[in-house]
Amino acid sequence: MKKIAFVFPGQGSQKVGMGRAWAEISAAARRTFEEADDALGFALSKLCWEGPEEELGLTINTQPALLTVSTAIHRALATFAGAEGLTPLAMAGHSLGEYSALVAAGTLELADALRLVRRRGELMQDAVPVGVGAMAAVIGLDAEASAALAADAQSAAGEGQLCAVANLNGPGQTVLAGHKAAVDRAVAMAKERGARKATLLAVSAPFHSPLMRPAREGMAEVLAHATFRDPRVPVVTNVDAAPVTTGAAARDALVRQIDSPVRWVETVLRMVEDFGVDTFLEIGPGTVLCGLNRRIAQGTMSASFSDPEQVAKLLAGSSGEEKEA
Repeated sequence: MKKIAFVFPGQGSQKVGMGRAWAEISAAARRTFEEADDALGFALSKLCWEGPEEELGLTINTQPALLTVSTAIHRALATFAGAEGLTPLAMAGHSLGEYSALVAAGTLELADALRLVRRRGELMQDAVPVGVGAMAAVIGLDAEASAALAADAQSAAGEGQLCAVANLNGPGQTVLAGHKAAVDRAVAMAKERGARKATLLAVSAPFHSPLMRPAREGMAEVLAHATFRDPRVPVVTNVDAAPVTTGAAARDALVRQIDSPVRWVETVLRMVEDFGVDTFLEIGPGTVLCGLNRRIAQGTMSASFSDPEQVAKLLAGSSGEEKEA
């Protein structure tokens, strides 16, 4: 019997049309989009399904949109023929996806989570003026070498400049964030140190870096007034790469997550080691986490549930996303 973990994607996985196929076949998914529209006071469903892409890509819209789509898929699975055996031993979400995981685990109500991530997006965008910060993906350096690169780029960029590891996404796949001058310097230095590739990312702020401290302080107050219940399924958090089993611990992890690195490699390995997970099911649009998880936990299986056809194929034992790493 498969030992399953549900994983939920974060920003970067959004695309126009996401979730529509689920809403067309599932009353539970349709109700989820209606609930989101009511909670936010505008037609988020239309934005998810019709765009425009530029508006969907705005952080304040992307975050609630991805949360809604992931929740709609998770709820639809409960009524999907043959999916009753897909019971997770643990859950995790990448950055924003941690909110999706907590909704799926019963820790947060969807309406509350939607308002939280909408505010999270506003605070993260406001923390650093557009153009001041940057993020870059570095491919081909291990975590230790990437941390050294960030430190040296920060020193070379001069006083008052910051560069830090923001995401530990996979073996040899790291994201750096900080002031633009320091991140630019890191990109220039990376290939000299053996990186296969170093590229600036098209993002509007240096997420998961110490520059997000104002957003953390703002979210701490907002989260303090939100209702958190104990999760029905352990959720392995980004900030500690450890499972939380109480609502209080989940809230604290969300506060600290904002200006701390996403420790995705350790998160995935923790689910394998502590829970014996051998199958990762990505609940949301796209296949980003599938690709990462196969490289992190070799010998495990990953599948994406971005549309109903993929679920049907998996349940039939012939998923195009199913692959041994």
